[in-house]
Amino acid sequence: MPDIRLNAIETGSGPPVCLLHGLFGRAQNFGALARHLSGRHRVISLDLRNHGASPQIAGMAYGDMAADVLRILHEREMLPCSVVGHSMGGKVAMAAALTAPDAVARLVVADIAPVPYHHANTRIAAALLALELAPGLDRRAGGQALAADVPDPAVRSFLLQNLEFGTAPAWKIGLQEIAAGIADIEGWPEAFSNLQYHGPALFVIGERSDYVNPQGVSAIERSFPRQEFVTLPGAGHWVHADQPALFAEAVAAFLAK
Repeated sequence: MPDIRLNAIETGSGPPVCLLHGLFGRAQNFGALARHLSGRHRVISLDLRNHGASPQIAGMAYGDMAADVLRILHEREMLPCSVVGHSMGGKVAMAAALTAPDAVARLVVADIAPVPYHHANTRIAAALLALELAPGLDRRAGGQALAADVPDPAVRSFLLQNLEFGTAPAWKIGLQEIAAGIADIEGWPEAFSNLQYHGPALFVIGERSDYVNPQGVSAIERSFPRQEFVTLPGAGHWVHADQPALFAEAVAAFLAK
């Protein structure tokens, strides 16, 4: 397996906590949570492979991405470490806990379950790849070009954080690699369904989200026997962005137990 060196932002001191963003995100997406936790914790926010400033490499399998994370935590002498992940990052966090349970002190998963999903990510990735990167492209024109395939302005803005605008527009992420790995990103390895993590695990659900249905709850209960659930009122899938204060309070309280 290639030796991937993930880009990291580290702050604070105390018991270690690792923050993992979702698909098309980056370490800075958890900036508010990192600031909230850094008074009592050593916080490391990571760009997962093909995201942010981390290396671009083929393959988006959860076992490989979990190994990327565990490697950097080991190198920085941060194991065992509590791991917090949202969406795709939540699946990476679960994969790390299931495959290396002694390395994960506590687990926090935001609005995702250990099950396969079928979302619009293939269409979104195709729309991003099809975007004409003409000299002088600006954010407004990029947003207009994506509007048909990505109707939500907030999602378009989120996606376009990954594009370098100006005289030579270019994607700052491994877009080809992400697009090729959508099946793995939306899936969940069958082999992981036979594993269990017996450490404390908190699952934070958005009240307005449909990502964790009864099937997902059952899968969580099978794989994480010491699970707790918290539902954030008024929050959709991006629970940490929709209810940042409530999310930070729930995570901090869980880590302090």
